[in-house]
Amino acid sequence: MANLMRLILITIAPFESVSGASFYHRRLLAAWNDMGGTAEVIALASPPAPDFAERFDPSASIIVEGAAFEYAEAIIPALQARGAVALIHHPTALEPGTPEPRRRALKALELSVLPGFRKVIAASAPIAERLTQEFGVPANRLHVLVPGTDHQTRRPIDADAPFGAPCTILSLATLTYRKGHDVLLKALATLTDLDWRLILAGEPRDETYAHSLDTLIEQAGLSGRVERHGALEGAALDTAWARADLFALATRFEGFGMVIAEAMARGLPVAITDGGAAGSLVATGAGIVAPVDDVAQLAKALRRLIFSPALRAEMGGIAWAHARTLPEWPDQAAALRDIIAH
Repeated sequence: MANLMRLILITIAPFESVSGASFYHRRLLAAWNDMGGTAEVIALASPPAPDFAERFDPSASIIVEGAAFEYAEAIIPALQARGAVALIHHPTALEPGTPEPRRRALKALELSVLPGFRKVIAASAPIAERLTQEFGVPANRLHVLVPGTDHQTRRPIDADAPFGAPCTILSLATLTYRKGHDVLLKALATLTDLDWRLILAGEPRDETYAHSLDTLIEQAGLSGRVERHGALEGAALDTAWARADLFALATRFEGFGMVIAEAMARGLPVAITDGGAAGSLVATGAGIVAPVDDVAQLAKALRRLIFSPALRAEMGGIAWAHARTLPEWPDQAAALRDIIAH
C-alpha cells in the first residue's frame, strides 16, 4: 500500500547548489516534512546501477526532476512502472545557448520519456503549455506547481527623494548565458549619466561566461559601479536585499522566476526581460518588462526607474501587494500531496 507521505526525489548533483531549482527542491521538501511527511533526495552525478529502482521503499512516491533524465534514462521505464511523477522546471532542450546537436538530443530524450509518466508537474503555466504543445505530454496528466513565495516585510522606498538620487540595483542569478547578465550590463553602460550602483551576485556556473562579464565590466568602464559577488546566502544575502532600491534581471528564459517573486515580496520594483515565464509573473504596475535581448528597451526601462524614486515607490507597493497573493511553501506542499494522491 502506498504511503502518500513518503517521498523520494531524484535530481542531479549538487543538491545544495545555489540555484532556483535547488532552492525550490529544498523549500518544498522542508514544507513537506513540516506537514508530517518524510523525504529522501537522490542527487545523481552519474548513471545509476540497473537495479536502482528496485532498491526503493515500494510504498514511497517517486518524483523525477527533468534535469536528471540524462543520467536516469536507462531506469526511467522502471520508475514509470512504479508510478513515478516527473517534475519539470523547464525542459532542458529549451535552455538558451545550448549547441544545436545537444539541443536536438535533449529534445529527443524528453519527447521519448515525458509522455510515459503518469503525471507531469510543471513549475508554471507557461511551461505546462509548452510541455503539451512541444513535448507530447497529455493535458490531462499535467499539473502546475509554482514555487512558494514567503511573505516579507516591505522594503521602504523614499518616494520624496529627489529625482536622480542614488539608486542601488540588485541582480541575483547564477552566472550563465540564460540569465542575461551581459544584456543588463550593456543596458546600464548606456546610463552612466545617472547615479546608480549594481550588486551583481551569483554562483559562477559557467566560468567562461563569468569571465566574459568581468571583461565586459572593465571594457565598459563600469568597474567603479559594479560589485561582483559569488552566490550570496544568509546574512550577506539579507544585506544585499536591504541595500537594493530596484531589482533587475535580463533573463533569456525562466521556468518561473523565483528571484523575481522574491524581489516583489520585499516591495522592490523589477526591471526584467520577458524570458519564458518571467514576464507573466510581474503584475501590471509592479515593474517594467522588456523583450529578451533588447538592450535599448531594457535601458529605457531602467532609466525611468533609476531616475524616479517616486516611480520606484509606486511600483514597489504594487509588487509587494501582488506577491502577497502568491502561494506560500506550505500551500505548495499540500498541493503536491494532492497531485500525488489523485
